[in-house]
Amino acid sequence: MDEKMLSAAVILVLSAYLGVCAGEAILPPGPLIGPVAGTVKFTTTLVPPESPFIFISWSFKGANIITFSTSDITAPGYANRTTLDRATGALELRDLVLGDSGEYTVTIIPDGGLQKQGNTTLNVYAPVTGASISRPAAVLIEDKSSTNLTCEASGSISTITWMKDSRPLQSSSRVSFSADNGTVFLQPVHFSSHGTYQCRVSNPFSTMTAAYNLTVNFGPYNTSIIGPSAAPPGQRVTLQCTADSVPPATFSWMFNGNETHVNNSVYIIERLEEENTGNYTCTARNMVTMMENSTVLNLRASCTAPCWSFSALVISALTLRGLM
Repeated sequence: MDEKMLSAAVILVLSAYLGVCAGEAILPPGPLIGPVAGTVKFTTTLVPPESPFIFISWSFKGANIITFSTSDITAPGYANRTTLDRATGALELRDLVLGDSGEYTVTIIPDGGLQKQGNTTLNVYAPVTGASISRPAAVLIEDKSSTNLTCEASGSISTITWMKDSRPLQSSSRVSFSADNGTVFLQPVHFSSHGTYQCRVSNPFSTMTAAYNLTVNFGPYNTSIIGPSAAPPGQRVTLQCTADSVPPATFSWMFNGNETHVNNSVYIIERLEEENTGNYTCTARNMVTMMENSTVLNLRASCTAPCWSFSALVISALTLRGLM
């Protein structure tokens, strides 16, 4: 008769003779957890009796791990991995592997008492490694494109949480998540979708974070001209055009409805004269979204009217004086 059959026979005989004590919890509430290569201890709630237990047995998914009656009978695969506390019935299990996850049963028979039995569950976790975020390759344009980000990792994954620009990412009319939280759907993308996404993959013993910079092409919006609307005659005037745009916008300028051939964000008037006053139009263009947006600044002279007549009068007076 092999050890497994002998252990089963001993339990059967003793159980029939002594009976089973029902309703007494001899194990703390579970489950127990442990990391791969780590150690767990299955404790009992029993106080060491004056007379030692006559029988202790631990099994995993119905198969014997270790049985004590007159001596320890340890199953193959558990040698050097277990230590049985004969005083309380507790079991220490070392060098954990993922295959150790499952249900454990302990059977204890006190000297002259009823058989006691308890069940608990062990969950073993492998470390999280190789976390990354991927998405389908495509150029994203605001309100015209949709995409999804998928978080992947190796190891035992308990939870996945998402952040965007270091803030928790919440569901909305444009943002939704898969049932396991492993994928976030952006339908459609918005300019606010642009930024850095992070997924945090964790279990009770390890955590890993991956990041992904998502580019959403949008704009131009909020085109504006920075510069004075009035300046003294003869002064150098600088006008700068700005716009919110990804990728950065290109710029062109018109003056009083005419092309200026200035195609950058800055327009410089070296010396403000009467012919330089009027409406300056800046147009921002996004070469990916193919959108454009314009704004106008009316530039005038900051002197009492008629500004240019006064200047001509001064020049005439100086000329006349030179002739006298």
